[in-house]
Amino acid sequence: MMVDKKILHDLAPRFTIGVLARKTGCNIETIRYYEKAGIIPHPARSDGGHRLYGTGHLKRLAFVMKARVLGFTLSEVKTLLRLVDERDRPCAEVRDLAASHLQNVQAKLADLRAMEVVLEEMVVTCDTDQSAECPLIERMFDEQISI
Repeated sequence: MMVDKKILHDLAPRFTIGVLARKTGCNIETIRYYEKAGIIPHPARSDGGHRLYGTGHLKRLAFVMKARVLGFTLSEVKTLLRLVDERDRPCAEVRDLAASHLQNVQAKLADLRAMEVVLEEMVVTCDTDQSAECPLIERMFDEQISI
């Protein structure tokens, strides 16, 4: 599926910030923050000063939300959007960014697995020990134990 660049740049006013928030599941304050940060373009304003968004805003915000769920930083999201806007850029740049992000996710998973092992050991120790002192708390104070 090819993203229609025209839709991404369709900023013709159609709906309010509340509608945009409901359609994307994004908090209104977050939408305003994304505007200030340059992640989504500033919308047109009604005669009464209300923000009015187009389908381009909706598409870009949905993209941002998906990227954030995948753990991309706002800086990485900006880079991805820049690559979307500059269609002459090769897909390799997007792949490189995603590969780098994947390595970070894998490192975090390894750290979480190590924490899981230590916590499992601590819980088992606590379950089997009937002493007045809690072995789990004692182990956390132990300077010799590392995670």
